[in-house]
Amino acid sequence: MTEQSKKKPRTIDAPFVALGPSGVAIRDRLKNLSVEDDKVLRLIGEHLGRLACLDLAARCADGNDHDAQRWAARKQGLTAGSSSRWAGSITKATHDQWALSRRCQLAHIQSLEAGVRTLTHRLSRPIGEEGTKRAPGGYRSKGEWFHKSRRLYILQHRLDTARADRENGVVHVVRGGRQLLGTRHNLEKAQLTEGEWRECWEAERWFLAADGESGKQYGNETIRVTPDGELSVKLPAPLAHLANAKHGRYVLTSKVQFQHRDAEWRDRVEGNRSVAYRIHYDVSRGRWYLTASWQRPVVQTIPLAVARARGMIGVDTNADHFAAYRLDRHGNPVGNPKRFSYDLSGLADYRDAQIRHAITQILHWAKRCGVAAIAIEDLDFTAEKTREKHGRKKRFRQLISGIPTGKLKARLVSMAAEVGLSIVAVDPAYTSQWGAHHWQKPLATPRRKMSRHDAAGIAIGRRALGHPIRRRTAPPPQHRSDAVGHRTVQADRGTRGREGTRPPVTERAHDARARAVTTRGTRATSASKTVRDTRSAGQWVQDSLLITD
Repeated sequence: MTEQSKKKPRTIDAPFVALGPSGVAIRDRLKNLSVEDDKVLRLIGEHLGRLACLDLAARCADGNDHDAQRWAARKQGLTAGSSSRWAGSITKATHDQWALSRRCQLAHIQSLEAGVRTLTHRLSRPIGEEGTKRAPGGYRSKGEWFHKSRRLYILQHRLDTARADRENGVVHVVRGGRQLLGTRHNLEKAQLTEGEWRECWEAERWFLAADGESGKQYGNETIRVTPDGELSVKLPAPLAHLANAKHGRYVLTSKVQFQHRDAEWRDRVEGNRSVAYRIHYDVSRGRWYLTASWQRPVVQTIPLAVARARGMIGVDTNADHFAAYRLDRHGNPVGNPKRFSYDLSGLADYRDAQIRHAITQILHWAKRCGVAAIAIEDLDFTAEKTREKHGRKKRFRQLISGIPTGKLKARLVSMAAEVGLSIVAVDPAYTSQWGAHHWQKPLATPRRKMSRHDAAGIAIGRRALGHPIRRRTAPPPQHRSDAVGHRTVQADRGTRGREGTRPPVTERAHDARARAVTTRGTRATSASKTVRDTRSAGQWVQDSLLITD
């Protein structure tokens, strides 16, 4: 194989320290609510939810023609049926929901474009042609070619429709969730009756959220929580007759007491700094909850050199576990690999709890090890799990779809900042391949089982520390050649292809023999004699790695 035909590794992005969290959210259950409290909350949520539906419909009808004047007109129209602050919260939530739908629409268009490109390429190739690592080949049979040609037509039609909608500013939004709406047509599978589904649907469409405002009493005039836990809500104008306090407010009998970040929340409330609140009803549990959230300055991250000073823990993310390995600051593995398992087969709350539990175990282990940072791959599978990209690899598509990349990033960064650890994100290219090639077999012992994921954890940690993934090898022993020095053969950081696979020793010997023939015009010596001559001249010659494929 010539050097021109070899596939060159892509450019590896430099590692960086991830920014800390910029927001905080805490939750508490509203206990001991009276029958009147439950009735008032339901009436407020239903009334404001109806206004939110009308406002979202108006915003979608404006499309790309929306401007500040129309926003002000919408807010003015809602004020008569609620209040100025309620109208501001509704219009802002509507604007955020419309903007999110636009971003999802763009991602959908990009996914369709990728599928159309792949199908067009494969349909243009001869039937039965084998693919390469760079490009897929043709389809295996005429029947498969026919079905894929039909799918190309369907995707092209969907792409044209999505592009037209985006150009005209049309988005498709469902208040309450499209998934819950689809459940209505399959109640038996969801194990719900029509009444239970209706209750869930109405609760999801309620609106009981208010943004905070700095300088106002306790940071929020609409939903107010005092430092001693008293919760009161500003009633909309049509429900003002239900007030039990001054200025059209309703005070609930429940007392709020946050168990997490209570001191930080109390400091903001007493300083009259903005705090946003959201009240929602959990139908399955029959409970009301209050969520408080606020923004704070982005946590300043430490320099990369400081994060590397005490070593690092490399974490390889998988569909059912984290594979972690501790490395010292020189990139040497320390101890045995660790594995933190989780199960993502249950409901959303269960999956979230599994991720938080696994992350907590990693953070506690990192604190015991004394490192300052954790290295993790900067994964993003948003465009890499389509049917056209991976063909019949359904299990692989399910595998990469099951890895919680987005939720993992948010959870890991926020939880690590609370315990004083930093997160170093690295390029995920070739970490599993090169890690398994250079580290899996050398570290395997009868008492230590090394998996491909454990070796990938070492590769991730070494890349975060600024070292090549390739393992250093010792010089030749004393009884075979010159005395062993203190140095080892290691490619410099600026050398291109330093992390690639080393060529066999026979190839290097042949290259040396060819150079000897060219320069001196003598017959080529054997590979072993060439190596001895080179070493006797004071030069190091790297032996092949003691790894077999």
